[in-house]
Amino acid sequence: MMNEHWKKSSYSDGRGGDCVEARATAQGAAVRDTQNRGLAELSLPSTEWSALLHALRTR
Repeated sequence: MMNEHWKKSSYSDGRGGDCVEARATAQGAAVRDTQNRGLAELSLPSTEWSALLHALRTR
């Protein structure tokens, strides 16, 4: 599933501080910093994206 729309994390503080956006890609997912959207994005294969989400949920 590929999604061209970025979604802001529900954990973002809403005050312009530490905000992260993510979107689905053909290979897995991409993540970027909302304060530097045009600078770069981190692409993760689907297995690594799933592992990251699992690790964050079990914290």
